[in-house]
Amino acid sequence: MLANFDGSSAETQWQRFCELLWYEGDLGIWLDVSRMAIGQADLEALAPRFDQAFAAMAALEAGAIANPDEQRQVGHYWLRTPDLAPDPTITAHISGEVDRIEAFGRSVLDGSLRAPNGEAFTDVLWIGIGGSGLGPLLMVRALQDEGVGLPFHFFDNVDPNGMSRTLAALDGRLSTTLVVVVSKSGGTPEPHIGMEQAQARLEARGGQWAGQAVAVTMLGSKLDQLAVAGNWLRRFDMFDWVGGRTSITSAVGLLPGALIGADIRGFLAGASQMDGVTRVADLRQNPAALMAASWYVAGHGQGQRDMVVLPYRDRLEVFSRYLQQLVMESLGKKHDRSGGVVHQGIAVYGNKGSTDQHAYVQQLRDGVDNFFVTFVEALEEPSDIPPIGDEIPGDFLDGFLQGTRSALMEGGRQSLSITLRRFDATALGALIALFERAVGLYAELVNVNAYDQPGVEAGKKAAAQILALQEQLETLLSDGQSRSLQDLQQALGASSPEALFWILRHLCANPRGYQASGDWGQPAAMRFVKV
Repeated sequence: MLANFDGSSAETQWQRFCELLWYEGDLGIWLDVSRMAIGQADLEALAPRFDQAFAAMAALEAGAIANPDEQRQVGHYWLRTPDLAPDPTITAHISGEVDRIEAFGRSVLDGSLRAPNGEAFTDVLWIGIGGSGLGPLLMVRALQDEGVGLPFHFFDNVDPNGMSRTLAALDGRLSTTLVVVVSKSGGTPEPHIGMEQAQARLEARGGQWAGQAVAVTMLGSKLDQLAVAGNWLRRFDMFDWVGGRTSITSAVGLLPGALIGADIRGFLAGASQMDGVTRVADLRQNPAALMAASWYVAGHGQGQRDMVVLPYRDRLEVFSRYLQQLVMESLGKKHDRSGGVVHQGIAVYGNKGSTDQHAYVQQLRDGVDNFFVTFVEALEEPSDIPPIGDEIPGDFLDGFLQGTRSALMEGGRQSLSITLRRFDATALGALIALFERAVGLYAELVNVNAYDQPGVEAGKKAAAQILALQEQLETLLSDGQSRSLQDLQQALGASSPEALFWILRHLCANPRGYQASGDWGQPAAMRFVKV
């Protein structure tokens, strides 16, 4: 019988550790959920629900429609095991794309494919947002070795200051910069705007866009059509059945991997192998199920505890940002699949160890108890960092992790730990696949659709309405007449002058020809004019 979580006895904790520890020797991964508040009664109560969850995941992998809002299959598991795909043409397409990506990366890195000016490519400017930016960023930060592959630069936002800094850093090398534009539909505004800025600056510096531009998009999308018409250097496929937050094992993650010289086959193999062990229809023998069950019990099935991600490895510093989208966009839902209002979700944030030791562990140990920690560590150390005297950096890092874990336990705070024998491309693929499956299983437990994002779509629609309002506002003010916010509200039929104030504050702060009179702290009394 599994002992209860109470922290009162070292012997009890050791018993729980031994009984709940999961280990896979080929992958070299341990999962320890013994310091989560999951007990024998929880495991027994959740077992029938996990039987249903395992069946649902099997149906998803077999090609069931998992996203009814868009009538789409969800097939990211096929990307690393193409033979699972329900159609042999899909299997061939996936395998063919991996071959093409690998060959392209090799030709860029060995110099057989060059920039239009005849020089070798020196840099990559990656333009993508959401999963199309976070996945590539994780691949580069986690897997790139110093001096191997091309340096990466990102447009993952429409912040003009960020664009300015990035383009300035590339200014002398724009004619040898490979520009990758990623957009599944081809209609997402952020990558389109980034693309326009990159193309304008590149051509102004003597570059040739067609010979330097690569599209990652769905066949036939607006971006694909643009790339075909413009005779871009390459086009790689995104698939209709892969969502952005689970696209890292598609061209979205594999292309940056190839361009930094990473082992993309090993990355896919690690994900595939973890998929295999997380298909096991046994709660106690399935690491993703153990994680999902621990999340569920910790948050009482209602997401009442945040997930704090603490990887004790610098290469995984952005892993928490990656998980924010994977977990929060998948699970953060207002309605369940029956239409009931549930407001589900798990908030995710994180840092890295042992930096966290000097940041927010103080609150985790002594503050509000509304979280659980996920530790990630890798055991193998690089050979070029020797002991100096009796000080070995890796020993200190391990000591800090165990110390933090113990301090949290003493305070009754929950944590789970993932240990990797070594950190490499295979381990990263396995780690990502573990969390993907845990998210899918947890979604089944709480009966939400993990593969739609109505809140994101609502935000996009609201942004489009603001931009349309700005266009109307600028048209109205183009006559040069001075108007108050009330005048503008009435003329435009706006429900409130607040959005108009926000727009005008931005316009007046930049050289667009708008002037304001009055006190910015008293907006109702201000007047605005286009001069």
